[in-house]
Amino acid sequence: MSYKPRLQKYYKEEIIPKMMEEFKYKSIMQVPKLVKINLNQGLGAATQDKKIIDEALKDLTLIAGQKAVSVKAKRSVSNFKLREGMPIGVRVTLRHEQMYEFLDRLISVALPRVKDFRGINDKSFDGRGNYSLGIQEHIIFPEIEMDKISRILGMDITFVTTAKTDAEALSLLKYFGMPFKNQRNQ
Repeated sequence: MSYKPRLQKYYKEEIIPKMMEEFKYKSIMQVPKLVKINLNQGLGAATQDKKIIDEALKDLTLIAGQKAVSVKAKRSVSNFKLREGMPIGVRVTLRHEQMYEFLDRLISVALPRVKDFRGINDKSFDGRGNYSLGIQEHIIFPEIEMDKISRILGMDITFVTTAKTDAEALSLLKYFGMPFKNQRNQ
């Protein structure tokens, strides 16, 4: 199979040389790369209604293009009517081709569909080169059919990179085309 996603080719041909020049790397192996993208939906309301988990699994599988799995509670919390082992969320981890395809769809199709979109926050880095993004409505993805949705769910998207610093990760994601709000200087 010789198919390579557009952003994967772009990374090899355009981003690596730009990053090497910007950060003065001596080896191509020092250039940060995107390792995986984690999609996660926490569904607290699933303690009352079990169908929410099934719908979220179906939707997240459609969005990611890869099967999502349910997440079970690790401990019981009586105040939240939560018992150990109850499903309370769904998640999926994307790597390789699926990761680049999802990133392409997120940047070019989904994020521009957010109402009153002015860019994403550039301060959500964790200090080790990973970036997290919260989305309030999963209906921004074109795979979701509006008339089949019973409730609008949010999700967290985490980009895991090999970058050592937040500045390197910010630069990498900017080169991929992530629309950051404050285009601050490094």
